[in-house]
Amino acid sequence: MSTPPPPHHWPAAPPPPPPYGYGPPALNGFALASLLVGLLCFPPLGIVFGIVALVQIAKKGERGKALAVCGLAASVAMTLIMVLVAERVVSPLFDRVRASDVLEPYEDVEGELVDMSELRTGDCFNTPGGDLLDEAHFAYRIACTEVHDAEVTSATPMSEQRFPGVEQLKQSATEECWRAQDSYAMDTWALPPYAGMYYFAPSRDSWADGDRRVVCVIGTSEQEHKGSLRKDAGMLNPEQVAFLHAANEVDQVLGRTPGADVGDALGQYRSWARDVEQALAGESRVLDEAKGRPQTAGPAAVQKERVEAARKQWLRAAAAKDAQEFDSAWDRAVAEMPFGPEKVLRGAYGLSTTVPEWLDDSGSDGSDGSDGSDGSDGSGGPSAGPAVEAA
Repeated sequence: MSTPPPPHHWPAAPPPPPPYGYGPPALNGFALASLLVGLLCFPPLGIVFGIVALVQIAKKGERGKALAVCGLAASVAMTLIMVLVAERVVSPLFDRVRASDVLEPYEDVEGELVDMSELRTGDCFNTPGGDLLDEAHFAYRIACTEVHDAEVTSATPMSEQRFPGVEQLKQSATEECWRAQDSYAMDTWALPPYAGMYYFAPSRDSWADGDRRVVCVIGTSEQEHKGSLRKDAGMLNPEQVAFLHAANEVDQVLGRTPGADVGDALGQYRSWARDVEQALAGESRVLDEAKGRPQTAGPAAVQKERVEAARKQWLRAAAAKDAQEFDSAWDRAVAEMPFGPEKVLRGAYGLSTTVPEWLDDSGSDGSDGSDGSDGSDGSGGPSAGPAVEAA
């Protein structure tokens, strides 16, 4: 019997047993630390741990790359959140601390130190030295029953999305704050002669930081003043509100006199005259209703006659062909509305009968008027101090 030929290849030897401790690659410790530190402790350190983990994993072949990437991303996100929170919370705190240092010489100012953004309608406050023209970020809020420099009539954000420009901002703030004052203190004749309209508006830089609020105030810092000047619609009867709304609207329109000379801007003046006539038409309708009430019937009838006579002259002004014709109609329109009849009517309504200085420059009994050409603003309140643009 023959012997089979030997195989061409010997079978391979079995592999040696694995060394002691052999298993999957180790998990990188910095990868796990990056996620935990980034979420729970100190995110910037989590960023460092995440970068170290990725470098070590690439060199040593360790596990945990996905964990390191997640930790790095979470740490970056948490760091950004921390920066935003610090900017909005810590920065104002430091500003207040710095303001306290700056205002240290004025520690005798009465009231609670607050940011201007904290003031609300009806708040009274003081400023260092009573200076309402200072571009201040802070004020000293105090009870209106105490001596104070100013009282907030409105604190509202502007609707514009972009900074409107300095001049447009001033114009918008001025118009808004006169209206706010006429709504807050509707009986404008009752305001003291030392009261003036001021405002605090955002600067270009503060606008970029998100500041949009215009704070309108009645300033009384020229004399020592106690008590609120508030007399709004909620504190008056409906008849008083209707009359004051119409009368204040007339004053508002009269205060928007075009800035140029009549000869250089006749078209603007004619348009303004039409607006005045329309405002007087609104007052005339209110007076018609007042004629039907016994307590106001007689004075309302007299005032309506004066208003209708003035309306005719304003219509002539609106149709004037040249500056001389406009000025002549303007003068006659003013002469048709002396203060005497309005004083009697206001008394019948139970309102103030003291003709304010901003209407009666001569200080007389109110029998004469002014066309506003002497510099009085005629805009429904006392002659305003320069409105302040605060940062």
